[in-house]
Order: sequence, then structure tokens, then C-alpha cells
Amino acid sequence: MRSAVLSRGAKLLEGLLKGIGCGRRPERVICACGALMESHGLKTKELLTILGPASYARSVFRCPACNATRYPGDEALDVVGTTRSPGLRRLMARAGSQSTFKEGRDDLRVYAGIEVSAKDVERVAESLGREMEAWSEKEREELAAPSEVKALPTLYVAYDGTGVPMMKAELKGRKGKDGPAHTREAKLGCVFTQTTVDVKGFPVRDPDSTTFVGAIETAETFSGRIYAEAVRRGLLCANRVVILGDGAEWIKNLADLHFPQATVIIDLYHAREHVSQLCKSLFGTDEKQIRQQRIRWWTYLDQGNVEKTLLQARRNLPTGTEARKIAEAELHYLEKNKDRMRYAEFRAQGLFVGSGVVEAGCKTVIGQRLKQSGMEWSVRGANAIITLRCIMKSNRFEDYWESRVS
Repeated sequence: MRSAVLSRGAKLLEGLLKGIGCGRRPERVICACGALMESHGLKTKELLTILGPASYARSVFRCPACNATRYPGDEALDVVGTTRSPGLRRLMARAGSQSTFKEGRDDLRVYAGIEVSAKDVERVAESLGREMEAWSEKEREELAAPSEVKALPTLYVAYDGTGVPMMKAELKGRKGKDGPAHTREAKLGCVFTQTTVDVKGFPVRDPDSTTFVGAIETAETFSGRIYAEAVRRGLLCANRVVILGDGAEWIKNLADLHFPQATVIIDLYHAREHVSQLCKSLFGTDEKQIRQQRIRWWTYLDQGNVEKTLLQARRNLPTGTEARKIAEAELHYLEKNKDRMRYAEFRAQGLFVGSGVVEAGCKTVIGQRLKQSGMEWSVRGANAIITLRCIMKSNRFEDYWESRVS
């Protein structure tokens, strides 16, 4: 029954397509080189749609100067350079972004009765991802805050990195922590807003306010990406801006460059990890002492009193060279970032002190799709899927398709 209905629908669609892009045109067809193009009759094209195959005939125009070809009918239907309808491409992109390309192929067959190969799903998903990146890049170049954005009480910008398994060719000359590299770092950023706190005074993230951007790229390039997203979301009219992240140097440098007036907060849980490492380097194998000091110094951390931890820790510096080196590195980290660890003050202001939103994003936006067992990516392919998933997780998928129509 479904096959019969879809087949009939495809035939009806063919009827609707008749006349599109053929016959006399009121306007002249001009080539990109500026020359007037000439009509060379009709050419039939078969499209694969969500209803099934559908054929239509459209006019062919060729340029006598450069021999370029145009099909105005393809342009009107948004099928230039492809035999798949926009509706089918949307489904294939969604399927390819949610699971492996093979699983996406199977889902399309089971749920929609559409027969395509896994390679087809891959090509379409990655192609649309690259087109979405071009659309996003154009937005970044314009760098304009939308006029309809109202003044925001608090705008958060958070960013982090996560490794993506890569093909060997993409890792040439790169070193990992313990030998040859197996991954490249994908940088992910998110922007969200907060208007209220709950009855206990804890901050509440505004529903559906989180948007994502990301790519495998340098920190310098990524800084422009996340800054443009913050501007698009209302950075210039926010009453307060908060940067959340760990203490990595590139994260600090990005905040200093693009958000100099923001309140920068080191993620509390990262800070606790550094305190835990400090305890281990100071007290060696004495588990009881490690546990006692960790609890005590975590309490100081919650109070925003990093100086008290520093003072007590320096009195217990080990004599061993390696342990002392680790301890001094952790002390340096805490000293350098102490003003970004005033957690009692931040909480009193009703602010988030954890970067859980972007860390969860690293898992859901990137990890769930790109870090499955046995996967190896090219930078080009990974970035296309990252962009596609960021657009979808940001609820901007329809915005992109509307921009194609306009």
C-alpha cells in the first residue's frame, strides 16, 4: 500500500513539475561571464524525491563565450548539481548526522521507504554540512547583532576541546601525549542565557537558549567563530557576560581578546581536579592525609579562598624532585587563576560556576557521532558533520533552509 501510494504521488509530482524551467522566458539568461546565453532545447532530468523517482524536462542554456551551461529550472527547484530533491537531502542530512552512514541508510529505508546507499548518505550529509559552514561564515563576516534581540540579563559563553579520531594522513607529524597522535582536537563553543534563579538561589538556564559552534581548527580561527556567535546572540546588548571554561591558556587568551569586560569563571570541577592532583603530589601514598586535605581544600575552594590552600600547601612541599615539580605546577595554576575561582562571590551573584553545558555538548554534539568505535575521519569530513550537528542542536536547521529560499 505504501509503495503504491508513493508511486502515485511521484506521478502527481511529475505533473506539477511540468513547465518549470522551460518555455519562453520573460527575462534574458545571463552567464556569469556577462554574456547572453542561448537556448539549446530541453533536457530531461530524473529526480529522486521522498515520494520516489520523478522526471521533468527543462531548458538548457549555453554561453557562446565560455561554453558554460545553466538550467534555470534546476535553480528554481534548488537541484543544481544534484539529482536529489531538497526534501530528500534534508532527510539524508538528518540521518547522516544522527548515526553512522550505514545506520542512516537503513533508517531511511525502514522509516521512509527510500533506497539510497551509505555512501550517498555520507556525500549528502557532508555536502550540506559544508554548505551550512559557508552560510555560517557569511553570517560571521557580517557580524551584526539581530535588531530583535532584547537586552539580556546574563549571557554565558563557554568553550572547550575534545579529541576526534582521525585518519593517519591527517595526523602526520603530530605528537600525542604518549607517542604518536591518534586524534585532532575539535573546539566546541556554546552560548546560552540566564534570566532567573530557582527558590534556592541557583541559576536556571533559559529554556532552548543554547546554541553551538565548533570545528577542528586553530584557537585563533575558533576565536572569531565563537565571538561572532556571541554577537549574533546579543553580546552587545547583554547586561552581564560570563565566560566559563577550564584554565587552558587558549581559553584564557580568547577571553582576554574578545571578552575583556566579561566575568571569567574557571569551571569548579576542573579546579577541584587540580586540588586533588596537588594533594597526591604532596602526600604521596598517604591516602588518609590525601582525603582529609582534599576535603579541607575543596571547602576553601567553595569559599573562594584559594590563598588559604596555597599557604598550607607550600608548607608541605615534598623533597622529591618529580613530586615537587608536579606540586609547583599545580600551585602555579591555582595562583594564576585564583581571581577566577571566587566561587562564593559568583554564587552570591546567582551565576553558574560549572562548564557542564559545553562539556555535555562535547559528548552529545561531537562524541556521540564522531567518536564511535572504529571511526576515523578526515578534517574536511569531520568539520562538515560537526557544523551540521551544531546547526541542528542549535535549532537553526530550518533557518538554513529558509535562507536558501530567500
